[in-house]
Amino acid sequence: MASSSNNNNKRDSDFINPNTSSPITVSDADSYLLDSSQIGSASGSFQNEGFLSGGDGGAADSEFGFSRPDFRQVELVSSVDFYERHVFLCYKNPQVWPPRIEAAEFDRLPRLLAAALAARKNDVKKQTRLTICEGHDGTETSNGDVLIFPDMIRYRRLTHFDVDTFVEEVLVKDGEWLPGNPEALTGWYIFVCCHGSRDRRCGVCGPAIVSRLREEMESNGLHGKVSVSPCSHIGGHKFAGNVIIFGLNTNKKVSGHWYGYVTPDDVPLLLERHVAKGEIMDWLWRGQMGLSEDEQKASQEHRLSVNGGTDMERGTKSSNDVGTSTCGSQLEGTDCCRANGNISCCQNIQLPVDADNFILHQENTEFTSEKKKSFRRQISRSNSGKGARTRKVCSMPTWYESWEREDTYAVLAVIGAVVSVAYAYNCYRQLK
Repeated sequence: MASSSNNNNKRDSDFINPNTSSPITVSDADSYLLDSSQIGSASGSFQNEGFLSGGDGGAADSEFGFSRPDFRQVELVSSVDFYERHVFLCYKNPQVWPPRIEAAEFDRLPRLLAAALAARKNDVKKQTRLTICEGHDGTETSNGDVLIFPDMIRYRRLTHFDVDTFVEEVLVKDGEWLPGNPEALTGWYIFVCCHGSRDRRCGVCGPAIVSRLREEMESNGLHGKVSVSPCSHIGGHKFAGNVIIFGLNTNKKVSGHWYGYVTPDDVPLLLERHVAKGEIMDWLWRGQMGLSEDEQKASQEHRLSVNGGTDMERGTKSSNDVGTSTCGSQLEGTDCCRANGNISCCQNIQLPVDADNFILHQENTEFTSEKKKSFRRQISRSNSGKGARTRKVCSMPTWYESWEREDTYAVLAVIGAVVSVAYAYNCYRQLK
């Protein structure tokens, strides 16, 4: 692990400053900006990917994409500054976002919302981050909709007239915006930075990841259970592709995990491991909402130690927030498996399933065996290419391996009760 000074060197200046509680992002020192002549408009999502990628796909990839010289050259862990709440404003699409959309003169709604947050920064109790995500009228995420995590709520159709009231009631007072009707969000929400006018690396990598995510959703029937949306700058251009995943963990708490250096080939694994099993992919993990930088590093180190080594490719575990478990003292939702003579908590076999929240599961009938085979074929192909990783496949534990201490106590108590009753009955008969 790198020292804290190295972590400071890799930090982007757009993160929220914990000392000021400012919810507004500022410029980034390592941005590769497009010049203003390249900023155009488009009516639909990803209908002008040539603009985002700089025109020549091959040249753009070698300079700004997944083949760029600095790709996967910097440590990822603890590259997310501490924050407690993430607010997403649905507004237009990446093709029309200017580099500083939160300060753009002609984009009144995001500008006023960012300004209102800045004006009330000393009154906002929770460290709050504001990000723009794609919005289309008449869809599930219409322009003006606001998504809030970890609250998992949506407010519909915020307008520039309502901004001050909304910030006061919802973000300052932690109450409800009365003109709106908060809707509960269910399932998983995945955001991918595609802010090409802000940084060309995000403009090249982001759309490719979104496209692959949507392909996987289509082929595996995940619509309505997993939501994927392009978003504006979130910090860490150097780590593109950048992905944030929000959803319930095994403790029924909402967690927000950040991943960096994600490629389209990583998408099937990301869905299978993080979304389906609740396992963190540590070799791509940047950090987590609600954890400080030191806590992020400690959390990853604990996961790796639990899994018997420092191999980042095997450093996966159930995505409980700070809480971790070991095989000797398991938390709910985790179990142990044996592989190559070692014991590691590498399989999650009791993920909670409810009808409104999508969590893939071993027994989930919607995630059919054919779809599982499709995932495995895609993962096998991605592992056979550049940077192939060895995956530890764990067998399901036997009844004895999953037997817990509480179960033993319960059985002993029942046996003791039966013996006591039998003895008392025998004494009773003798007295007669």
